[in-house]
Amino acid sequence: MTAAPIPPAVIDGGLAAVGLLSWVMISKFLDHLPLYRLEQIAARDGVNLSRSTLADWVGRLGVALQPLADRLAWHLLQRDCLHADETPVPQLDPGNGKTKKAYLWAYRSNDLQPGPKILVFDYQAGRSGRHAGQFLGNWQGHLVVDDYAGYKALFAAARAHPEHQRLIKPCIELACWAHARRKFFDLFQSSQSPVAQEALNRIAGLYAIEAEGRDLSADERQRLRAEKSRPLLSAMHDWLQQTRLCTAPNTATAKAIDYSLKR
Repeated sequence: MTAAPIPPAVIDGGLAAVGLLSWVMISKFLDHLPLYRLEQIAARDGVNLSRSTLADWVGRLGVALQPLADRLAWHLLQRDCLHADETPVPQLDPGNGKTKKAYLWAYRSNDLQPGPKILVFDYQAGRSGRHAGQFLGNWQGHLVVDDYAGYKALFAAARAHPEHQRLIKPCIELACWAHARRKFFDLFQSSQSPVAQEALNRIAGLYAIEAEGRDLSADERQRLRAEKSRPLLSAMHDWLQQTRLCTAPNTATAKAIDYSLKR
């Protein structure tokens, strides 16, 4: 007598099929359903899935998928233009009866460059800029970020790479228009400020040019920006400077203008 061979499984000796494991991961990380809700959903269908079992599956799948995550990160770092941002997320703090703040660092490829879109998340316990430095390593290129100080070390004249103890060239900072626009958008929403409205109109003009050049090649898009965007940017810079001279310091309007001028 011989036993039928056991088909390969993500979890050795586990009873859960690939479809069930996929449902758990998609529900938790894409649909943002905590494990206790998945436990309740399964119970309504007469399936007993304890949270401890679900948590064990998530951990084991995380280990199994790590090579894929590493490979995605490797492919991402082959691009010469990336977007980076970080957002706080609550993390359980066992023993204290509450949560603490952790951060999800996101690194994304540029839509205007060829190749598939890649988005990699790096979960870290804090917001220190060293986390960005550790993820990017000796990567060199153009990095689109907001004005958070944690990224500033990446743009220093030269920085020592800890693994090789050698100086490498810095990243080139690209300021994010979405963050600059948000300052004026929030200002207009709160006070109907005419300065904010004017700034939003000027930025909308720049966005329209970007939409016009979305399907162009990199060289054609550069020519379009030089022809149409540069004059608008120059005029907006002059307008911001003149408006700032007439604006009281430490006001919301002054802060919105300063954010753009200092970038």
